[in-house]
Amino acid sequence: MKTLTLPLALSAAVLGLAACTPTQTPNSFSSNEAQRAQPVTFGHVLAVRPVEIRPGQTRLGTGTGAVLGGLAGSQLGSGTAANTAGAVVGAVAGGAVGSAAQGSRVTQGVELTVRLESGETIAVVQQGDIRDFRVDDRVRVVGTAENTRVAR
Repeated sequence: MKTLTLPLALSAAVLGLAACTPTQTPNSFSSNEAQRAQPVTFGHVLAVRPVEIRPGQTRLGTGTGAVLGGLAGSQLGSGTAANTAGAVVGAVAGGAVGSAAQGSRVTQGVELTVRLESGETIAVVQQGDIRDFRVDDRVRVVGTAENTRVAR
C-alpha cells in the first residue's frame, strides 16, 4: 500500500506546484516593477485578435516531476536493481506528468496592434479578453520592449 500512496502524493505535489504560478494581468504588477519609472505613450488600437498564452519553456515542471518521480520509483522493488529501474521509470513518468501539468496552463489573451502618437506601430500580447478593446480605442502603452502593457 505504501508504494502506491507515495507516487500519488508526489504527483499531487507536482500539480500543486504548477498551480502556484501567479497570473499577470494589465492591472497587476510584480514587486520588481513597483516604484520604477516606466515610459508611457498613447495611441489608438488598429486591430484586436484573440490568442492563447502558453507557459514559457521553463524546465521547472519537468524537472520537479522527474525528481519526485525518481524518488517515488526508487521505493519500488526489494533489490538494488529493482530500486534503480523504479527510479528511472519514475523519473521519466514524473517528468512527463510535470511537463503536462505545466503545459496545460493555457490562458486567454489578446494581441493588440497599436498606432502610437509617434507614428510607430506596435503589437502587444497580454492576458485579457477580445471584448476589453475595440478598434479606434485610445489607449495608454506603458513599459519597455521587455515588459509592455496596454490599458484603455
